[in-house]
Amino acid sequence: MRLHPVDGADARAVRDALPAALDGLRPIALGFTPDADDEVPDGTAVVIATSGSSGVPKRVVLSGDALTASARATARRVGEGQWMLPLLAGYVAGVQVLVRSLLAGHEPVMLDGHFGPQAFVDATAALDAGIRFTSLVPAQLSTLLDASTELPAVRTALAAYDAILIGGQSLPAPLRERALEAGASIVRTYGSSETAGGCVYDGIPLDGVRVVEIDGEVRVAGPTLATGYLGDPELTARVFVPDDVGVVWYRTGDAGTVSDAGVVSVHGRIDNVIVSGGVNVSLDRVERVVRGIPGLAQAVVIGTTDERWGEASVVFATELQNPDAVLETVRERVAAELGKPARPSHIHVLSQLPTLASGKPDREALRRLLR
Repeated sequence: MRLHPVDGADARAVRDALPAALDGLRPIALGFTPDADDEVPDGTAVVIATSGSSGVPKRVVLSGDALTASARATARRVGEGQWMLPLLAGYVAGVQVLVRSLLAGHEPVMLDGHFGPQAFVDATAALDAGIRFTSLVPAQLSTLLDASTELPAVRTALAAYDAILIGGQSLPAPLRERALEAGASIVRTYGSSETAGGCVYDGIPLDGVRVVEIDGEVRVAGPTLATGYLGDPELTARVFVPDDVGVVWYRTGDAGTVSDAGVVSVHGRIDNVIVSGGVNVSLDRVERVVRGIPGLAQAVVIGTTDERWGEASVVFATELQNPDAVLETVRERVAAELGKPARPSHIHVLSQLPTLASGKPDREALRRLLR
């Protein structure tokens, strides 16, 4: 079947295109213009270009069955109601807000213009009375909480939702605590475009989703998996791997564990590792510790070369009054929790951290700044 491009920045256009896409009648391309010879399997609903925050962007093929299986599993977990969309509709989290709305028979409320505290308040006020949901990335949640001290209406709006799904990147513990204190009902989600969005909520897989840990890597199976990558059969074969009985497992590339009780814990990317003084250091774990320090909830940790240690990490942050003192605190905390080889060597203070359209940190832009 042929793909039909839709502007992912136009939420209403995506919403209008979804019914035919989910029925397999008119599959859509989000985030890229398909080539004339791009063909997708029958049943394809959406092909999404990933943000490419840590590598080359990929084009993920999602069937209507995968998207609806995810949406229905979410409804079974958190309930059905009306959704407000503050995310770009061209990314999987935005698509899923629209799919959940369609399946529930409710028109979603779309944010008017760019995301901001007042726009969030206005969109929340436009929701019908009843059960309400929305989905945010941590940076958006942080923006709202920062604004709530001067705009009490933001705090009221946050508390108006029966559940606020938080995904796209890890949620720092201090940020989660601030949100709970503000009365927000936070649900931490884990997933990706390849799993049709969040497939693990607060550590528990959605119904039908199976998660295992093999050689330290989190792998996922179930009805929400993508079909593969458009135009890249080799990558598809490496990432979507059938087992001995034919069950296909998605190799996430994430390091993590699954407890005996089935609780999933994700520690970061397997490949986001440096070797400092001969010791393997996970930059994701370093970043998690750094973000637990007051004032650094949105900090980003990047690897760099180091003449003495071979490799080291540096911290990018904003609005620090005394970077030297903060760096000392960071090094002490990281050393205490992860060991001395994991200590960052520098803090770079920027007026604003670069981000991708999805709201995630633009790590490649930060690496270019280092170079």
